[in-house]
Amino acid sequence: MEKEETKKKIVKKKRLRSKAFWILLTIFLCILIFSFYKIAEWYKDNIRIKDITDDIKDISDIKKNKDDGELVNPDSNKESDYWYYVGLPFYEVDFDELLKKNKDTVAFIHMENTNINYPVVKTSDNKYYLNHAFDKSRNSAGWVFMDYRNNLEGLSDNTVIYGHGRLDKTVFGSLKNTLTKSWQSNKDNYVIWLSTPKENMLFQIFSIYTIQSESYYITTSFDTTESKKNWIDEMQKRNTSLAYAPVSVNDNILTLSTCQNNEGGRIVVQAKLIKKQTRKK
Repeated sequence: MEKEETKKKIVKKKRLRSKAFWILLTIFLCILIFSFYKIAEWYKDNIRIKDITDDIKDISDIKKNKDDGELVNPDSNKESDYWYYVGLPFYEVDFDELLKKNKDTVAFIHMENTNINYPVVKTSDNKYYLNHAFDKSRNSAGWVFMDYRNNLEGLSDNTVIYGHGRLDKTVFGSLKNTLTKSWQSNKDNYVIWLSTPKENMLFQIFSIYTIQSESYYITTSFDTTESKKNWIDEMQKRNTSLAYAPVSVNDNILTLSTCQNNEGGRIVVQAKLIKKQTRKK
């Protein structure tokens, strides 16, 4: 009798082990299939973004504009880099064609020695273009978009532009270049070109850093001069690059923000407006 009971227990244990094995195998296969699906989706989205980017190059007619512009808050120090950067030409594009593709287009941004050469879109929230491409198709790569609180008709204290930090360096993935010594050692890299249907603008970079996710650096407007000054001081203190430029409360700031990792880290590049030009119609 005891032997039969022992045999039954052994058989029961074997069945439980077998059942556990098949459950674990099923879970593993489901995870594997899901992983392959996500990888395939990632590659598909990347290919689509590259196709859209190539199409934009064909229709945007990007060119340099060497006409004089209006200097913004000229530096009193004639030896400062400000006077070097204001000598650079503007970039401008054909917004008519871009607006035909997407009426949400509000600007075009360009940075040297990165892949950042994109039309910037804006909608009523900061969520839509996290997972929609320029053609408004659903895409995990999203697109380069401006904070919904900003208005380029009259620049905010701080204009914020976001984009995903893609591993293939599309969208804002190449913003991580700004953290490297080779990028930072090139003086010509410390500028950002931003054009709108009405204006061409040139910004001088003054701060590059990484930080955990927060809302302070993406403050778009300030109630008092003191609060803006405190904010500017903090942004300059965070700078870990070779960039330097004096910044005052009279300056309009441009902030670029992207994800650095999956733990909430952010890469931030901040610049001040130094020259602008009314576009010819």
